[in-house]
Amino acid sequence: MLAYLVIREGSKWTDVFRLVEGRTVTIGRAPTNQIVIKDERCSRHHAEIFLSEGTWILRDLDSRNGTMVGENRVIGDHELKPGEIIRIAHAQMAFVHDLSAAFPDSPAAPKQEETAMGQDDDGDLHDDEDVLSAHEPTTITHRKGQTRFLERRSDDEDTSIPRVGRAAAKLCRIAFELANQPDIVSVANLALDGMLEATNVNAGALLLLPRDFPGAPSGSDLEVIAARTNDGVKYHRVSNFLATMVMREGEAVLARNVEGDSTLASRDSAGEIHATSVLCSPIRQEGKVLGLIHLYSTKPELVPDPDDLEFSLAVADNVALALKTLDREAELAENLNVSQVEVKQLRKQLGAASEIVGSSQLMLQVQQEITRAAPSRATVLIRGESGVGKELVARAVHYASPRKKGPFVCLNCAALSETLLESELFGHERGAFTGATDRKMGKFEAADKGTLMLDEIGEMSPTIQAKFLRVLEGHPFERVGGSRDIKVDVRTIAATNRDLEKAVADGTFRRDLYFRLRVVEILVPPLRKRPEDIIEIAEHFLRSYVAEAGRKIVGFTAEAREQLQNYRWPGNVREL
Repeated sequence: MLAYLVIREGSKWTDVFRLVEGRTVTIGRAPTNQIVIKDERCSRHHAEIFLSEGTWILRDLDSRNGTMVGENRVIGDHELKPGEIIRIAHAQMAFVHDLSAAFPDSPAAPKQEETAMGQDDDGDLHDDEDVLSAHEPTTITHRKGQTRFLERRSDDEDTSIPRVGRAAAKLCRIAFELANQPDIVSVANLALDGMLEATNVNAGALLLLPRDFPGAPSGSDLEVIAARTNDGVKYHRVSNFLATMVMREGEAVLARNVEGDSTLASRDSAGEIHATSVLCSPIRQEGKVLGLIHLYSTKPELVPDPDDLEFSLAVADNVALALKTLDREAELAENLNVSQVEVKQLRKQLGAASEIVGSSQLMLQVQQEITRAAPSRATVLIRGESGVGKELVARAVHYASPRKKGPFVCLNCAALSETLLESELFGHERGAFTGATDRKMGKFEAADKGTLMLDEIGEMSPTIQAKFLRVLEGHPFERVGGSRDIKVDVRTIAATNRDLEKAVADGTFRRDLYFRLRVVEILVPPLRKRPEDIIEIAEHFLRSYVAEAGRKIVGFTAEAREQLQNYRWPGNVREL
């Protein structure tokens, strides 16, 4: 019958000891015991635990200060029940059949006891590093919250211990190289290479939680970023129980002799557990666990010790720093990209504003209408003769609107046949018609979260008008040859030089579409009605082309100005 002793120090568990049928576990102060309690109040041979007729028995060995279960002193033998707390001197041991039931609610340390385990009553610490130790334990798990490799040391402190010195030097090299890695995968690979070289393990992996993971994570939420094995066999993932426990507690764990224990090691496809020892260290950043480093040994001669645990925790802390550096670099790159996009958008806005040239009263009125129309979501109908600059007005509306960071997409409806116009507007699937060799996104999809400007809207066929109207009314659409509904968020600006009222009366343009488009109307006057703008526009183009061509032209002659001013400009600004 499988059972465990969960040994606690204060309000946290420190070791896990697996009880095995046919083996008596002895507890006491003497180093020959399997569980050693370094406390003068504990007798040299204090108590023992064994299985008898299917029941685990706790026997007090006539100890000087007694053995307690809960608040009751054990006299002779006591049948242990799951959840009972054994108290010997300052040590607390929870007896459980299921490890998952041992950790959610840690009992508080006894208030009357103020000396820590591993201390004498006078407060002096023993020289031994481990608070609790065991002689050839079935399962022992060491925990570590902080590593001494990253502690500040005084100048006179002895750091010449060979192994610690080598480990510190190795850690220095790893930390330096981690700081120069370009991405997370490179960080993971470098960390694993260093740890498999420096510790008594031969397999491992670095696992991370998804970015900004909500709620309490479990082992199944972890993603393997990189894995390594020295013997060529497949890496076996960390057990969900161990991973969840390490992430919840935020402390590193060392488990030895874990063969057959599926709570601490994973089984392969044949149901076998090959690991003999397991190391698991949390990757922590500002109080939050990002993931963990999982290392294990499959060879009995490779037995990791507390120094390996400290080293893996130190590497995990350096991995956290490297990840923070990568996040910061990504944030800076993103900010730079956003700034560049904003600069580009600002240039477009300035360009859109500067493209509309003219200080006549008619053009000032157009500018006012642009300013009024831009903030709303309303559809805009821009009317005017060919060449007056209707697209420039549409562009100015877009870049003065809340959608200015979105795309501005233009399409001339007069330049395409009905089939091609439908494909351009709504897109098509591969094989939808002859020549459709690939899937194509339509202009509506391309303009999502932005503005779609449709020039020469009056040339649209009745069939396309009907489909276009449904999209304007907020309905989804399908690509040509497709069956999946597509919904977009697009503001539509239409432009035309046709007499739409006559087209509606003639039945060539839908009345409902006409009213849907004519929510806001902007009329762009022809150049002949604003002759005072002609020279200003001409000088604008002259400056632009002089700069482009690298020529030195200072302006127009008086005769040229007169000719420009008196011409009727049937082609409007485009002709000028």
